[in-house]
Amino acid sequence: MKLITLTEVSSALAATRSRTAKVQLLSNFLRELAPDERTTGTAWLAGTLPDGPLGLGPTAVHALRDTAAAAEPTLTLWSVRQQLNSLKDIKGKGSALARHAVLTRLFELATDKEQSFLTRLLLGELRQGALEGVMADAIALAAGVPAADVRRALMLAGAMPAVAAAALSEGLQGLSKFRLNLFEPVSPMLASPTADIDTALAALGEAVLEYKLDGARVQIHRQGDKVNIYSRTGRDVTFSLPEIVQVVAALPVSSLILDGEVLALEADGKPRAFQDSMRRFGRKLDIDDMQAQIPMSLYCFDCLHVNGEDLIDKPTTDRHAAMAVLPPRLIVPRLVTAEPAAADSFLRTALASGHEGLMAKSLHAPYEAGSRGASWLKIKVAHTLDLVVLAAEWGSGRRSGWLSNLHLGARSDDGFVMLGKTFKGLTDEVLAWQTEKLLALASNDRKDYVVPVRPELVVEIAFNELQTSSRYPGGLALRFARVVRYRNDKTAAEADTIETVRKIAETQRSG
Repeated sequence: MKLITLTEVSSALAATRSRTAKVQLLSNFLRELAPDERTTGTAWLAGTLPDGPLGLGPTAVHALRDTAAAAEPTLTLWSVRQQLNSLKDIKGKGSALARHAVLTRLFELATDKEQSFLTRLLLGELRQGALEGVMADAIALAAGVPAADVRRALMLAGAMPAVAAAALSEGLQGLSKFRLNLFEPVSPMLASPTADIDTALAALGEAVLEYKLDGARVQIHRQGDKVNIYSRTGRDVTFSLPEIVQVVAALPVSSLILDGEVLALEADGKPRAFQDSMRRFGRKLDIDDMQAQIPMSLYCFDCLHVNGEDLIDKPTTDRHAAMAVLPPRLIVPRLVTAEPAAADSFLRTALASGHEGLMAKSLHAPYEAGSRGASWLKIKVAHTLDLVVLAAEWGSGRRSGWLSNLHLGARSDDGFVMLGKTFKGLTDEVLAWQTEKLLALASNDRKDYVVPVRPELVVEIAFNELQTSSRYPGGLALRFARVVRYRNDKTAAEADTIETVRKIAETQRSG
């Protein structure tokens, strides 16, 4: 298949807002792929590289912008994948120039549309709406198999291209080959946000409530004396967490797969700043010294396998019962209740202990990787600030044609201090409105995809934490920022000050 065909499907997906239409587009495309193209086509439309990162930075990709495009499309999926993979073999002195030469030859053979697609693919900015859930439904439709079987295979495989190739080639028999295997991490089950405790209990009835920890998600596999720890993306981080390995190795089991979080704690048991935990997580150097400075603690909230028995298809209650092999100190605090008053008291205790909220989980749900359905719900208590929009970036994919990513600043004595960016929480209606407003406020020094604006619009921003940052002049950055609403009732002179922001950060550190 020619690359231009995939490029046109990508453009059509970006222009389509209907989920049903996206699924149909993708399924039609998947049926047209030759067997040796299925892995490549599926990965690229999902915005990923099937053979892993190529070691290209943004500078190397942006350097190709002025490459003259081909008049006619000649590139195929297979030829492009081969040329991209050849970059991995270019190492040593002069490798940057050699890589640039290979990429330049590739871009010279690409049309304008193909160059645009390849640029966004290599930069990880291919947002055309082929998300995992949509792609899973498309694979199921193209292969004529139940979507639930595709999702289960995706959980176990952790790689969509392999599942697509198996389903399209062998149907259900191909999907049945994906099993839970020790030391092959599966994709984690995810949670959907919910407004508050009452909403969560109304949806779930009697539910398991757990402290929502702000640490690093881990999946721990053990067989005999061997223990491996994986990040939420499947990266092996065993070497950076020797104290966790030691704890799990001492458990009275023969085999085990646990889902949980690791985080650093203060002497009083409250969590340290998220950044402290991240200083340890995945670290490769000075492990012993860092372990002494920032010891990590493990809290488990699910069990996928124990002593030879797979539990992912079992209900929550059974999986939690299997965690009896763990000492209580390794299990996240939890409460089973249907009573809002008891749940509210539990939430207050979690917050007083320094945690960010609660998880609410169905008692009867199986473990479904990647699912953001109604089985797991997260309840957070967020802070808000009224900040000023300093600039905005042109969106891509579904947000093409709109100013989307907002640059946010707090008021100071001599202007505004930037605290971060966000495009979260923006509806299509708000995107259209803010694009018109921001263009009217745009300064004359527009920079490529960034549009600086006069600091006049005030927007209410919710966030979960302030973290120290060397990137911004105020030394602080918003974490998990999202738009609540525009404050048309406020002027920039009434926006929150950087002093207010610093007080919140200090309260977080001392609380």
